Formats: sequence, structure tokens, C-alpha cells
Amino acid sequence: MTPTQLRAFAATVRLGSVKAAAADLDVSEAAVSMHVAHLRKELGDKLFTRAASGLAFTPGGLRLASRAIEMLGLQDRTVLEVSQAGAGRRLLRLATSSLFAEHAAPGLIELFAGRAADLNVELSVHNPQRFGTLLVTRAVDAAIGPRPATLEEPMSCTTFLNYQVLAVVGTGHPLVSGRVGLPELRAQTWLLGPSAVGRIGMVPTVLRRINVPEENQRIFQSHAAAIEEAKHGKGVALAVAFAVAKDLAAGDLHQVVTPVLPARGSWNILTLPDRDAPPVAAELRRFVTTPRATQAMLKGSGVTAGRFRPAVHVTLWS
Repeated sequence: MTPTQLRAFAATVRLGSVKAAAADLDVSEAAVSMHVAHLRKELGDKLFTRAASGLAFTPGGLRLASRAIEMLGLQDRTVLEVSQAGAGRRLLRLATSSLFAEHAAPGLIELFAGRAADLNVELSVHNPQRFGTLLVTRAVDAAIGPRPATLEEPMSCTTFLNYQVLAVVGTGHPLVSGRVGLPELRAQTWLLGPSAVGRIGMVPTVLRRINVPEENQRIFQSHAAAIEEAKHGKGVALAVAFAVAKDLAAGDLHQVVTPVLPARGSWNILTLPDRDAPPVAAELRRFVTTPRATQAMLKGSGVTAGRFRPAVHVTLWS
């Protein structure tokens, strides 16, 4: 098996046809068919047959598709590691949820990267539903965010930091005093950060519990921007408790007392098992559970550009 053959087959599985795979790889359909034919001959399996509804894959074909993605991801990772070793640098590619990226990642990265002069950290923000795929394909080395409903095998998941989510409003807002019922909450304008998009995570869970209509939700490019709007009386914001502690103490924000809030969540780190994970990812998984890491996440002051090189991709409307 060659990487070219595996890429042709993986594209055929992903896109559902030889024609689409050829277009995606910018090669001819004959070339894709030839690569698939070589795999069929070598493995002694048809891999797939053509049906009225498209392609019907054999059990062996589906197993090969899974392995092909892993092998190609490992190849890309190896090329990257060799290149970095030649330059005397290491790179940790970290995927996180938007809530963690904004509130806790800077302090963690500052402390973790500061322990090694040869380490760069690249942060990218993703929907937590994609964490498993990103790890298996070696697109990232570790992922931090809410615990997935189901864990892909093999996968390591470690809970390391609990937090609370509050509903907050600015001074003068009608909800400042008194206990607020769910019907009144639903009628409010909700000021939200990017973590409100999607199904996984504490913020989407709270919105479902309250059953906030979509037309009452306003989503901003950052959670800080949403909270700033709340300070000016524009609506109700959901905030991580430790991130707004000073604003609450100063009276710039006020906690809304509701039947479903505060809500408790946790952040988790996901990696491949130690035998498959890059050493720096396994090191981070151990490091995040230490008291020093916890304090850094709660009180971190940010990082320098030389240490932290983010490649942040937030999709709001997918």
C-alpha cells in the first residue's frame, strides 16, 4: 500500500464516488480507479461495489477507510516532527472549545510553554464534536473542552477543571433583584459568545434547559464582548464565574437568581493513548491536573507572541 493509493481510497469513501474523489484530488477518474484496483488486489477484498444509491462498502473496505485516515495523519505528523527536529523546535497543536480558549487557555499555555525554551503552542478553536476526528487523523495533538457524550476508542479523557456558569446583567436591568422564573428568562434578550453555537458544552445545555427561543439569542465574536453588552443593560449574558468575579464584586455586573443557574461544568483534555500520542501531548495531559496549572488557568495574564502562535478558526453559523 502506498500513501497515494490510501489517499485515493479515503477520498472515495469520504465523498461517495470515484468521480468526486478524482475532482478533489485533482487527478483523473482512471487514476483513482487504478489505485483502488491495486488495493483490492493486494488485500484480496472488493472494498466496495456500485449500487443504485451509490457505493456499498464491504466490512473490509470500511476498516481500511478508518486505517487509511489514521495512517495518512500519522504520515503528515511524522513529516512535521522531522522538520521541527531539524530546526530544533517542538510544536504542540492544541484544539479547544471557544469557552476554554478565551477564559483559561492563555494562562495554561503561558506556564506550560515557559517550562521549555524549544516549544511553540498553536491553538485552534473547534466544535467539540470534531475533537475525536481531529485527534484520530493527527490534525491536532490534544483537545480541551467538554467531555464528549461517547468516547471514540482508543482515546484518553481526563477531567481537570470544574467551573460554574452564571447568568449576569448590568446595573439597572429589571432582573437585578428577586428570583426569576423560567418564563421570564425565556423572554429576555440573551447575549452570548461563540460557545452558544452547537450542541455540546455548558452554554448550549443551559439554553436548552431554559428553552430560549433562537430569536432571543444574540451571538458575539467573543464572550467578553457579550458580557460588555450586558454591563450596558442590553440583556442577559452567560458568564464563567471566575472570569466575572471582579465585575460582580465591583457592582458592574449582578448575578441573576434562577432555578437552573448557576450550572456546573468541567473541562477535559483528550489525547490518543500514550503509545500513540506525541510525547508533548501526554506531558500536557499530566500537567493540567497540577495545582500550578489550575492557578495559571484561573489567574493567567496571557502569553508573548513568541510563545503563543494561535491559528484560531471559529465558525459561528455552520
